[in-house]
Amino acid sequence: MLLTFEAQEFLLNEARLLDARKFTEWLELLTDDIHYWMPIRRTTQAKELELEFTKPGGMAFFDDSKEILTMRVQRLAVGRAWAEDPPSRMRHLITNISVEGGDANELSVHSNFHLYRTRLNSEEDSWIGSREDLLRRVDNRLMLARRHIYLEQTVILSQNMSSFF
Repeated sequence: MLLTFEAQEFLLNEARLLDARKFTEWLELLTDDIHYWMPIRRTTQAKELELEFTKPGGMAFFDDSKEILTMRVQRLAVGRAWAEDPPSRMRHLITNISVEGGDANELSVHSNFHLYRTRLNSEEDSWIGSREDLLRRVDNRLMLARRHIYLEQTVILSQNMSSFF
């Protein structure tokens, strides 16, 4: 129960940082070897569900390392991300958090999310899905070592994908 509570607190704190646009602080929650990945989802027949998501190494919306995530944050900080000027307003809702395996040093955590974003006067986006995270204890604190993001949508209607999930 204590590990589940610790994982929940980590994810809720992370959501608060992202919603407050504290992206530099968010980067400090990530291990140096993080893999941040969002595959593309396809509509498939029931007999081909194993083909629903692209595989690692294939096409993906995100397939980022810490270096790439840092560059994305730096672009936001210096105003070079035209898709985020003016900045979006976001709210991360994290639910159904469960620790599905691991030990005190590495936790496999599953959660569902709803990321709501509004920008300018009329742009509105809503993404819903699940995440499979690996939280690793480094210097006695949990850090995000892997995030695999699975959207429910097969067609992205958003003007851009500049948000962090």
